[in-house]
Amino acid sequence: MNMYPRRPLFNRRPQSNIYRMFLWVVMILGLLWMLQQMNKGEIQPLFLPSPTPTRAAESYALEGDANFTAGKLDAAILAYQEAVRVDPNNAQIWSKLARIQTYSSAFLITNPEKKARLLEALESARRAVELAPDDSTAHAILAFTLDWNANSNIYSDDPQQVEKFLLEAEQEAVRALQLDSANTLALAFYAEVLLDQQKWNQAEQYINQALQRADADQIMDVHRVNAYLLETLGQYNLAISEYDKAIVLEPNFTFLYLRAGANYRRLAFEIPNPESAREVYEKSLEYFAKAARINETIGVKDPTPNLSIARTYSQLGEFFIAARNVQTALEYEPTNPDIYGQLGVIYFRSRNYEGSIFSLKCATYGCSGEDSCKGRGLERCFPDLGENPVDVPGLEISPNTIVYYYTYGSVLAALSRPRDNKCGEAMQVLGQVRTELTSKPELYADGYQTILSIVQAGESICQSLAEDGVAATSVPVEAGAEMTGDVTVTPTP
Repeated sequence: MNMYPRRPLFNRRPQSNIYRMFLWVVMILGLLWMLQQMNKGEIQPLFLPSPTPTRAAESYALEGDANFTAGKLDAAILAYQEAVRVDPNNAQIWSKLARIQTYSSAFLITNPEKKARLLEALESARRAVELAPDDSTAHAILAFTLDWNANSNIYSDDPQQVEKFLLEAEQEAVRALQLDSANTLALAFYAEVLLDQQKWNQAEQYINQALQRADADQIMDVHRVNAYLLETLGQYNLAISEYDKAIVLEPNFTFLYLRAGANYRRLAFEIPNPESAREVYEKSLEYFAKAARINETIGVKDPTPNLSIARTYSQLGEFFIAARNVQTALEYEPTNPDIYGQLGVIYFRSRNYEGSIFSLKCATYGCSGEDSCKGRGLERCFPDLGENPVDVPGLEISPNTIVYYYTYGSVLAALSRPRDNKCGEAMQVLGQVRTELTSKPELYADGYQTILSIVQAGESICQSLAEDGVAATSVPVEAGAEMTGDVTVTPTP
């Protein structure tokens, strides 16, 4: 009998299927290939957010131009910084950034702020020339930036650095004209360099060449430099006319209004008839007020117009409204010691000697807490009204700040009494002024004797109080010093 094996009723023997195995191999290889491509970035995973398009450098540059035209210089700088981040090898954008950074320094109050901004501009301008060594405009803007860095107020203790900047500025301007003798901007900036080198005739020749160019009427810088030349030569009416032409081209550039207003004020100062002078002073105030309104419209919190208004009213002897404008400036920059100093000088000139002490202390040695609020002319801090205590750093003594020091020392001495003797601090301040004068007499040639006489008068008061117990006087000596704070473009010869 033949016996057949039993058929598996419940289990089947495993059998290999070559087609199935081939399919598995293909799927595994395909998966490995996809993973490899994803790692390379050739294939993007599913459900990723849609890619955001990257803005072109030109787009940021256009935004910067629009902000500059609108008078928003800080916003213009930020836009151009984004432009060079996107396109770091674009020399033209670096040059435009340097020009805006240079002009923006005119809206800063203290010398350390100006110095920092101008050095940033210089770095940008050098980068542009490095990228485009044969570009005439790049060299012209470098010359312009170097010239504004050559500010004797900023480098009062290093006149050699000023000369180095001016020499390099002249070399860059010459190079710009060698590359393109018809470059209107290069002609204007070379004239400005020559002006700051006190080469009046040459400066006039080059600015006249710039004015004769076909595109001169469309370039604000040309009219600004010509106005600066006329201003330096004492032709204030003609300077105002040129500033007005520049204003037509850049109607939101408040720096131009400030310069025109300052020229009106200078004209008024020289008019002997008070009534006639008043009319000219009011023209000055109109320009400053326009600058303040422009800043308010575009949302720029710049204290400079208010400080210019304050100085004008101070010259008119209207100290109350002058002080109010400085206090408004302090609302914009409550930690700026220079503005405290200007307020202190106004209080001093209005015979508010007690009030000047707090402001002048903040300016010279710094202040904090309630003293910072008193330095702003308040009885105390009012946090509910936004008048908060702040830390105000003091200003180092220099030709630009010495007025705050000798005024402070003079007031402390004059207000000293046996029961309220401030002579210890007064002698310390006056001693610092004396040391500054004797160690750097060349920096104080014009006002040396006047300042020294104020120091001697304050020391005499304290000496009298120490010897006799009676102060020699209760009125501090006044130097007739004018309040500082106007914008200065470059060192005035």
